[in-house]
Amino acid sequence: MNIQLMNVQRQHEKYASEYEEAALRVLRSGNYIGGEEVIAFEEEFALYEGAKYGISCGNGTDAIILALRALGIGPGDEVITTAWTFFATAESIAAVGATPVFVDVDAFTYCMNVNLVEHAITDKTRAVLPVHMYGQSCDMDALRKICKKYSLYLIADCAQSAGTKYKGKRSNTLGDVSCFSFFPTKNLGGSGDGGMVLTDDENVARACRSLKVHGSGKDGLWTLKKEYERSGKSLPASMPMGESKYYNYLIGYNSRLDAIQAAILRVKLNHMDEFIDRRRMNASLYNEGLKNLEFITPIEAEYSEHSYYIYALKHPQASLIIDKLKESGVSSGTYYPIPLHLQGAFSYLGYKEGDLPITEELSKTTFVLPVFPELFEQERDYIINALRQIKLKEI
Repeated sequence: MNIQLMNVQRQHEKYASEYEEAALRVLRSGNYIGGEEVIAFEEEFALYEGAKYGISCGNGTDAIILALRALGIGPGDEVITTAWTFFATAESIAAVGATPVFVDVDAFTYCMNVNLVEHAITDKTRAVLPVHMYGQSCDMDALRKICKKYSLYLIADCAQSAGTKYKGKRSNTLGDVSCFSFFPTKNLGGSGDGGMVLTDDENVARACRSLKVHGSGKDGLWTLKKEYERSGKSLPASMPMGESKYYNYLIGYNSRLDAIQAAILRVKLNHMDEFIDRRRMNASLYNEGLKNLEFITPIEAEYSEHSYYIYALKHPQASLIIDKLKESGVSSGTYYPIPLHLQGAFSYLGYKEGDLPITEELSKTTFVLPVFPELFEQERDYIINALRQIKLKEI
């Protein structure tokens, strides 16, 4: 048997006619950049997640960068985040000139340990950027309380958590800004790259809309005026003003969601709850099938309804188990083998091995199983049996 860790082809096969009809609709329209499909998807996804404003962009990394820029975070600022995540989380902080400050994660939820956040705050701290890891929500009430106490922004990295619920509601609007990825393997994945910023703050929304298109147009002018007002100044009287794309007010980016991706994502959003239910069912059946064994199965926090973008097991012999699964035709791996604080790109920050013990342990002891919605029952049973057959004490 050959079982992929992520199988996006199978989802396409199941809904091929719907996805292809949406793509053809765009191709025949000639409206490939922006337009009705993009606007509609922004509105529909924001409504689904419970936000006032949705600003689409090129990918999840850009979403974080846009959010940071819109909040005025840059050189000289610090942003507290975790090292147990994909590189893009901290890369985005560095990309705007700010400094990522890493704290360890909780040993059970694998999300930011809220008890460590206050100790990491300095006079340079401007924001806290937690990650809803694997689809598990962070303890957002505790983080909001800290951020309010110290007048910090709360930016949620939701790249892995579209559809996750927090205390019965979707968690992804509980920060000042939330950032999503629509990479093809995600809970809501396109047929290419894509991202989204969600917020309830009109000023943040307008800044993001301008920044993603070279800092131009009426939203760019609005944002620049706000920046001048905050500094107690007026716009230069001689400055050219207009609302077209040829009037640039901010140094921005070229980060747009293609209309064809928006059209496909609109269709997939209609099936989103079904996708999440299937992921949760697979996770539940894994938990049942692997109980009484030596694996530590995922723990679902009492406040979180996990969406299981990733189903991760923990075992001291994780690397050997990965090899054994590969021999059985089951794709696996570690998310993530090198914690961010030990990555070469962040060597200038001075972190060393032992600084974040839980994160470092997880990088050596966790491995993931296929949990995508279209996983066949016989494949899931085969994986469970393959794990049960591994004589862990002998390898």
